Formats: sequence, structure tokens, C-alpha cells
Amino acid sequence: MKKELTIELFEGLEKDDLKRLIHPELHIDEFKSKMGDDVDIIVVSFKVDSKNPASDLMNFIERGYEWVLDADVSSGELEDGNYLVFVELERNKDAPENIVKLVKDVLNLTGQKLDEWNFQYQKSSNQYPVDIEAIRKIVPLTATAYAAKYGKEEDEDLEAMMEAARVPMKKKAPVNDFTDTIRVFAGLK
Repeated sequence: MKKELTIELFEGLEKDDLKRLIHPELHIDEFKSKMGDDVDIIVVSFKVDSKNPASDLMNFIERGYEWVLDADVSSGELEDGNYLVFVELERNKDAPENIVKLVKDVLNLTGQKLDEWNFQYQKSSNQYPVDIEAIRKIVPLTATAYAAKYGKEEDEDLEAMMEAARVPMKKKAPVNDFTDTIRVFAGLK
């Protein structure tokens, strides 16, 4: 009886392996976090020309950084045939440095230069250079700053979606003279 010898090969990415495959644009907080609340987690996404290079990039990112909470490839291709690689990291004061370091490391795989890259924040079409100061200026770096800027709007969006889907919700009416009058007429007060 022969024993089979199984050898696992782990091929790492090398310089210029992803040349012309990663678009020089970064999107920050355009997509929702799957790991937790958006107030706590920043989602960065890269656009890649096809599925295999996207998987290679995801593996490179997931194995290379202790501050990366998760990396994933979009489940399907976009309309233009490209794929997205999502990277989740903690929303904190170190995020701008971590994002720029990540992009610089990706540049080793693409042969691009940092000044060729831009980022967009959320759904905005405004483009900013990928640098620490621009990220610090545009991206909320604390849960408090994010909630102050987007918290109420997100709650309203969620409420609108729940209403459209006819999901039962418990709403509290505001307390004022008008609602007090309605409660009296309804026999609730």
C-alpha cells in the first residue's frame, strides 16, 4: 500500500504581478461593513479587472496586515466585468496611515505611482489624492465623529427601508401638545 505525499504550494505575489489589473481608485465607506457597525469600521474597496487577481489581492491583504479586520471579494462581477475587493479596518486615528501603507504596498504589485491614485468618500464623486492628510480631513476617524455626521441619516434610511418592506416597527411618537391631544382622544392617557 503506497502512501500519497501531498504538497501544498503557497505562491505569493511578486512585484508587478497585478500590473494593469487594479484601477488607481480607492473608495472609502462607500459600502457597509459586514463585520460590525459603520461607526466603528471603515470599509475600503479596490476595483480589480477579474476574479482571480481580485482573490490574489484579497489574500495578500488578509495575510499581510494585523490591523485588517477582514478582506473579501465581491460575490459577483460588476456591470463592467470588474470585481471589488473590500477591506475592513477599525475606525481610529491610525486609519489614514494604515490606508496609505496598504495602497503603497499594492503599488509594488501594480507598478503604479501613488500620485496616480485618488479616493472617493462614500457616494460622492469628488476625488481626493491618496495621502494621509486628505484622508484625515475627509474620513471621520472616530465613532463619535461618524455618528455626528451620518448617524441620524442612516437611522432614517433604515426606517424608510423597513417601512417600504412593511416590516413591523415600534415607533415612539414625539411628546408634544399635539400628540398628547391624540393620546387623550384615543383613550391612552
